[in-house]
Amino acid sequence: MASQHQPDYDVIAVGAGFAGLGLIHYIREAGLSIRVFDKASDIGGTWTWNRYPGAATDSEGYYYCLTFSKEILQEWRWSQRYPGWEETLGYMHFLADKCDLWPHIQLNTEISSAEYQEDSGQWLVTTGSGEQFTCKYFISAMGMISQPYIPEIKGVDSFKGPCFHSSRWPQEGLDYAGKRVGIIGSGATTVQMLPVMAETAAEVTVFQRTPNFVMPAVQQPMTDEWEKDIKENYDEIIAKCRNHVFGMAFDSPVGRNLADTPADEVQKIFEEHWPRGSFRFVFETFDDLLSNADSNKAAADFIAGKIKEKVKDPEVAELLTPKGYPLFAKRPPLDHGFYEAFNRDNVKLVDINQREPLVEITETGIRTTENHYEFDIIVLATGFQAYTGAQEALGIRGRNGILLKDKWESVSASIMGVCVAEFPNLFMITGPQAPFANLPTSIEQNIMYITDCIRKMESEGYDICVPSQAAEDAWVAHTAEIHEQTLMAQGDKVHSWMMGANIEHKKPRVLIYFGGANVYYDKLRESADGGFPELAFERMAG
Repeated sequence: MASQHQPDYDVIAVGAGFAGLGLIHYIREAGLSIRVFDKASDIGGTWTWNRYPGAATDSEGYYYCLTFSKEILQEWRWSQRYPGWEETLGYMHFLADKCDLWPHIQLNTEISSAEYQEDSGQWLVTTGSGEQFTCKYFISAMGMISQPYIPEIKGVDSFKGPCFHSSRWPQEGLDYAGKRVGIIGSGATTVQMLPVMAETAAEVTVFQRTPNFVMPAVQQPMTDEWEKDIKENYDEIIAKCRNHVFGMAFDSPVGRNLADTPADEVQKIFEEHWPRGSFRFVFETFDDLLSNADSNKAAADFIAGKIKEKVKDPEVAELLTPKGYPLFAKRPPLDHGFYEAFNRDNVKLVDINQREPLVEITETGIRTTENHYEFDIIVLATGFQAYTGAQEALGIRGRNGILLKDKWESVSASIMGVCVAEFPNLFMITGPQAPFANLPTSIEQNIMYITDCIRKMESEGYDICVPSQAAEDAWVAHTAEIHEQTLMAQGDKVHSWMMGANIEHKKPRVLIYFGGANVYYDKLRESADGGFPELAFERMAG
């Protein structure tokens, strides 16, 4: 028998980015009520918070989008291959307007806790201002890289000028023209930010711990002919994303292994694909780059050669060249002029891994073991607490008051990155141990799986879905086994956020399912078609 106390909403979700917007559509189609909360002042998730200079997608825009509306796919016009944050945010506003999603969204509202209530089988959700709401289903739509990570740097609060995380860029704007800027971190954010800031800043100094394999983006305007071809073939493009190992609209596998290809032919294929840009260099050249160590090294060596071609100073080029880890053990960024920026007189690189370890931030700059650098602005491009950080910060409590953060102390366990044992009626979108892939594709696949589960519960009169501990243990073991078979297992050696290894004092763990996004999507579908065997469905007594 269902609970006598009706919840305020059938579904409450936290996060009004791609996941939250998609949820509104699918949950509303299922005939249920939903409220999406976000602490930001606008929708957009990543694209509201990350407003640093040069912020743009690393997936090509025409498939970095939700696909439930063919009408919107045909109406929206992208201006270029990789949209900047303004354009992506504009797309999300267009989606919200067109699909009338706004009535289900509450902005400027931080959720401080979510607690499962045993007596009612509902979730009690509390806001930062003390308001409380109840729901039958609680969903984390906060994204995999939404919780900023600020390392323990001595004196971080002592700097007299602006000092902030890159994902909290001052929304009123920041005048860095003619200023001395220090950037701590050299990952994807800095790769995008540096070329833009260097154009007008007096000086930009990058403090690098681990260099990255940065591949060319090759930005291009969207021509009428290209747009026409895309829109005439959207069904095929969506199918490619659904069936690709990283959820992208690439032709893969290509039926060719580097290990079986003559060396001169390998070089020719690499040279042909390099100027095409994007991750196509990895996925449309050879099928064994991520599984065969020798093949991976050949690709890594090719990229290292390109770095040396682009960077004039041999010493700087050497510092920017990755060593001791394979391509994709760290997430490779895409280049919009990153390497060329180091040829400018106003750009400097400081190696804080071995040559000049960072000591502290002072009132006027950054001190290393060798020098003191004076700055007007310091940007902490130090990454995120990926996959788990947002949920852990929220204060989610399941059965018997267990705190999700405590459960994940050693192993960030889940069932397919969607459900967690001991947390009934809780769902996550792209949670830990889901694949790292083109995110809108993965998000939509997760939403469809969650909505199918909720439809089953509603149509069959169930009140509670209880994730199986055995199913969770099996998924954790399977994810770890797959991980060990890949070259990405070496990510913990180079502080990869894909292993949680960028977080000080935290044990590295397997955060990503590396069996292929397409295989993962098949597993979601198999589970749904089989009646969700990983979950037990119950009715409330009384």
